[in-house]
Amino acid sequence: MIRFNDIIEEVLKYNPQADVEALQKAYIFSAQAHKGQTRLSGEPYLIHPLEVAYTLTKMNLDVPSVISGFLHDTIEDSFVSKEEIESDFGKEIAELVDGVTKISKIPLKTSEETRVDNFRKMILAMSKDIRVILIKLADRYHNMQTLNFMSPDKQIEIARETLEIYAPLAHRLGIEWLKGELEDISFKYLNPAEYRMISEKLAKTKKERDSYINEVKELIKEKFQQFNLKMEIRGRAKRIYSIYRKMVQEELNIDDIYDLTAFRVLVDNVKECYLALGIIHAFFKPIPGKFTDYIALPKANMYKSLHTKVIGPHGEKIEIQIRTHEMHRLAEEGIAAHWKYKEGKVFDPKEDKVFAWLRRIIESQQELKDNREFMEVFKIDLFPDEIYVFTPRGDVKELPKGATPVDFAYAIHSDLGHRCIGAKVSGKLVPLRHKLRSGDVVDIQTHPNHKPSKDWLGFVVTSKAKTKIRQWIKTEQRERSIELGRALIEKALARHDLSMSKMLKAGDFLTIAKEFSFETVDDLFAGVGYGLYTPLHVLGKYIPESDKPSKLQKIISTIRKGKDTTIKIEGVDGLVVRFAKCCNPIPGDKILGFITRGRGLTVHVADCPNIHTYDDQRKVPVSWELNKQYAYPVRLRISGEDKKGLLSEISAVMSAHKANILSAQAMTYPDKSAASIYEIEIGHMSQLQKIIKSLQKIKGIRSVERMRGNA
Repeated sequence: MIRFNDIIEEVLKYNPQADVEALQKAYIFSAQAHKGQTRLSGEPYLIHPLEVAYTLTKMNLDVPSVISGFLHDTIEDSFVSKEEIESDFGKEIAELVDGVTKISKIPLKTSEETRVDNFRKMILAMSKDIRVILIKLADRYHNMQTLNFMSPDKQIEIARETLEIYAPLAHRLGIEWLKGELEDISFKYLNPAEYRMISEKLAKTKKERDSYINEVKELIKEKFQQFNLKMEIRGRAKRIYSIYRKMVQEELNIDDIYDLTAFRVLVDNVKECYLALGIIHAFFKPIPGKFTDYIALPKANMYKSLHTKVIGPHGEKIEIQIRTHEMHRLAEEGIAAHWKYKEGKVFDPKEDKVFAWLRRIIESQQELKDNREFMEVFKIDLFPDEIYVFTPRGDVKELPKGATPVDFAYAIHSDLGHRCIGAKVSGKLVPLRHKLRSGDVVDIQTHPNHKPSKDWLGFVVTSKAKTKIRQWIKTEQRERSIELGRALIEKALARHDLSMSKMLKAGDFLTIAKEFSFETVDDLFAGVGYGLYTPLHVLGKYIPESDKPSKLQKIISTIRKGKDTTIKIEGVDGLVVRFAKCCNPIPGDKILGFITRGRGLTVHVADCPNIHTYDDQRKVPVSWELNKQYAYPVRLRISGEDKKGLLSEISAVMSAHKANILSAQAMTYPDKSAASIYEIEIGHMSQLQKIIKSLQKIKGIRSVERMRGNA
């Protein structure tokens, strides 16, 4: 357990002039505020702020940040006001604590929309003071360490959010040790079978791995001594989640991965980095295509190092990183190593290249009103795997891996992206969906009358390209839909001898628009043009009930038939409902509806990739309304060992949870692994989660995943 003295000891290591009295005052304030409170573990609540403050010292943060670590929960969980904190500790610390409180208030069990609003608040808080998110990361880290005291459902939800949002944020801020810790803990709860298998393998091989690390270290030291080059070498085991990612990406078994360790060579200056690289390549055969120079071209978080892979002494692959001691400090401390508070200046992300990604997210936050689009853009900018390409003038542009000429064009200017019709890459014409590689020289060809295509959304990868293309398409579609909706309504009015122009002048259409919750008449016309409503719906609001012809009533009645009693549609009545085959939603899934002209409403899972390519104006909120018990087909892919009786154990789990098996396929592989695909009928997501959890407990099963569509 962390003690107050441990925190003081750590602070004084990197800041000998630290205000110890202020830290002690904050500790006492926190102890009094949380007196009598306990955590789910039964431990005194004070343990949590102590752990958070200690983590902040591991980041080498300034005294106000550590004080805020002690106080970060006092406003939310105690009867303490922001004004009290400002009175006792000053405005700077009050703002930090208030910033953390604002992004912690939303409960986890809430709607997706509300959670996205929470992330928007987090981005705004980051833009004002980056220390807010560093304190939040420290808070999340300790919460993850005590996740075992939460319910299984919350464990999975919190772990997924951490893996998708907080671990990438730690990476973007350059705090690699924290990123690795958050990934491994999240993975432990999200895929316990695979986590257990990899950790057991690492434990079994620890002795021989340690021996191997010492052997390679001595061998490299010996080579460097021949050149009188002073250096320090370290060896380490790779992290569990990193190993799992490699297994998935390269379709390997744990026994097929030989480079479970990595080595780091530390030297005094940049010149010695390249000299060290030459020595290593002279004595160990380099693997072609496996060298990356992050010194000449640093990562977005300013990480610098030379990465190379070579053939080791026993014919195995070895990963070696070469960097200066200063580069290593930057890599370990991340954003704290760039700190400007030490100089008494407020950190401005606009002035620092490290925060180019944050500026992009802030722009998206302002431009994108749709929360799902914002989250998609947010996640794109959080997962950097950069390439470096050049303009014809020789300027370097940093893009994510998989970027296309269209992404490159938008990175330079929105107008260049809109007018892009082709590209030359290193002198050769390529298709617009061509994937760029580091070192490419890209020359964009344009036409003044060209417009973006909706098809581009299928291959562009940068947040800026996706945002600008969608904005253009929305504007174009809205204008066309207003024209179409107006024409359809005018035609329907003419059948009843009603004048569009007279109704517009009288303000009748604005009244009707308000009844449909639209702000303007154009919004109403666009709604009809998109297919959200029919002209008959509009007429139904205008023609008095007694005057409606029976024919109109019959038509409206026909439109309203076929409503699925399992789905509640907000703001729209009477559409025929069907479920999307691409994602097969089941009760318990977060869902979203899409209105298709002439086909009614199609229900998708909220995070279905397909629905994000559709027009937002035709998406409608829907929810489950279960009046009857229905059976829904679900497909599961189960991977594990090829062992006798495994299929019988799987079937027994299905039967125990009252799931009807519709079909089953089993496959075995030469490496003694097996995979099976089961199609079962279930009634609700909670039933499916129990089945998956039970299957993961079966010895020999490595992973259980729900399959979407016909995948």
